Amino acid sequence: MAKPNKKGPDKTVNIYCNKCRSQLLKYRKGGKGSLIKCFVERIVDDYTLSPGICPNCGCMYARETLIRGVPALKIVGGKVTVK
Repeated sequence: MAKPNKKGPDKTVNIYCNKCRSQLLKYRKGGKGSLIKCFVERIVDDYTLSPGICPNCGCMYARETLIRGVPALKIVGGKVTVK
């Protein structure tokens, strides 16, 4: 399978915890669909202390995994809000 572009899209989205509404990530997202995975190389700003865990409420919002051979965060459904 093809690897994602390193540069990625220009459009950035802010990702918030759905439980406590604190900002988790600023991410370069491509396409119109819902957020399912975040490639680590496309993350612009990371406001968390450990990957996949909200720093404010401690909720686990994503799991670290490899997708197409590239490190990524697999988002748990209903745990984050994208604006």
